[in-house]
Amino acid sequence: MQRRDEAGQKQSYTKIFRWRLPEGQTEAPKTVEIVGSFTRWQKVPLTRDGVLDAWHAMIHHIPGNRMHHYMLLVDGKPAYDKNCDGFAVPHGPEEEQYQLMTEKGPRVLMLFSQAK
Repeated sequence: MQRRDEAGQKQSYTKIFRWRLPEGQTEAPKTVEIVGSFTRWQKVPLTRDGVLDAWHAMIHHIPGNRMHHYMLLVDGKPAYDKNCDGFAVPHGPEEEQYQLMTEKGPRVLMLFSQAK
């Protein structure tokens, strides 16, 4: 159950997701997207920021005080997010289609969302 603020509204927050080319990689991808429980597994494109040399997306209304699963997709393939909160075992077809293979088996990324 989600906490509610003083007005009785469910708590949510906004987060900026960023992705940069891995060290040594120089060719920019055609697309960088994020999918997750907070996007209802719909792809959200990240926008290229030439000044920061990174891709970013601001996601609003992420339900607070719970764990979310998500993946970054670079040219349609799952990619590691060095800013994730950890790995989770994928559950269900939405998560399984975006899983990333690790030494411990298939995983998706975790986000522990906190709302103030």
